[in-house]
Amino acid sequence: MTFEALQPLADRAALFAALRQDALTDAVDALGEHRWDADMAAGTLTFSSTTDPSRTLVTRPHLIATIAPGPRSVLWAWAHPQGDPQGIAGQLRDYGAQYGLDDLTQAELPFPADTGDDLDTWIANTAHQIGAIAVEITGRSPYYSAPIGGGTRAVFLLDAPIPQTTVAEAVTKLPRMLSTLSLGDARSSVWDAARLAGWTMEWTDDAFSGAKVSDASGSATFRFDEQARITGIEGSLGGGTGASAAVPS
Repeated sequence: MTFEALQPLADRAALFAALRQDALTDAVDALGEHRWDADMAAGTLTFSSTTDPSRTLVTRPHLIATIAPGPRSVLWAWAHPQGDPQGIAGQLRDYGAQYGLDDLTQAELPFPADTGDDLDTWIANTAHQIGAIAVEITGRSPYYSAPIGGGTRAVFLLDAPIPQTTVAEAVTKLPRMLSTLSLGDARSSVWDAARLAGWTMEWTDDAFSGAKVSDASGSATFRFDEQARITGIEGSLGGGTGASAAVPS
């Protein structure tokens, strides 16, 4: 179990965060075999091709938190000795103070008692939870979880040269992604994806059985079953091309 009190925030951002992570993966994979290097003094995190170092993807990282197995704790970047207390990570602290989420206002957050013995897996899962929460609160994306030695992971939000996520991209990618993506509240995730991506959204009826989203690239209707799970996506993309897909259960 990751941090239970924070999970609703991660659930709400799950769909949008997954789309942005997929876009980052596409951009980095285009480099082929690659490495990453962070230069905090220069304010860059750079992905470089190992076969052609001139091919790079340069981003601006914002440290959100570090997750360390030694002290078994999360240290929020706003409290880090080398962090920026008034920077991006500070928005999580301010959100926690506004909505009474102590986990976001406590500088160093101990691991839950039920963490278990497989700390590597737990830390990796928690890094994704924290990344999604940071996307939800700040509106910035994508995030990046980086191993920094000794089993510790750092979670960054990246300002990256990646195009904004469009409805057309979502219609193309989501049938594949939803087969492995667990959404705690699919309706809220679709609504939140529209908010974060800047799409227009409206419910198709008073029962909230569908949600229509649109932008300059086209429109799509998400269909939900009685348990609020996504059962299908119907799209009309730029140029009038129609597309539809059932979502694997």
